[in-house]
Amino acid sequence: MTMTRPIVALALGTALGATTPGSAPRSYVEARTATSDRPFSDAVRVGDTLYLSGKIGVDADGKVPADAASEARNVLSDVQKTLLGAGMTMDDLVFVQVFCSDVEHYRSFNEVYRTYFTKELPARAFIGSGKLLFGARFEVQGIAAKR
Repeated sequence: MTMTRPIVALALGTALGATTPGSAPRSYVEARTATSDRPFSDAVRVGDTLYLSGKIGVDADGKVPADAASEARNVLSDVQKTLLGAGMTMDDLVFVQVFCSDVEHYRSFNEVYRTYFTKELPARAFIGSGKLLFGARFEVQGIAAKR
């Protein structure tokens, strides 16, 4: 009997006008291929949903800023730039995942994070991850859906 539940859910979703990920058109923000220097695109849009790759908050020289607040601003500004490139804003984010090398930076990150939104905040996970690439404190990824 449990085998029919997924089929019923799929049929119901189709009847209500839902699309499957394979049926919606895709577009890319800063698209890259397997032979690119970085083996991922900045974001992939499927229908009205944008999937953002993880970003870290290095400065223009590729260095991690001395203080956590500056790094948080850098990474969130990069997220914002990617969203703008897809015709979206920070308020279109529905889920954000933050990896943090040391959860002691939670408060500093949140003080900056709040300033990037004007509407309801997205769902979020803040995960103590241990060491991140290039000695970064934060890596942020997210999912946005056009309002």
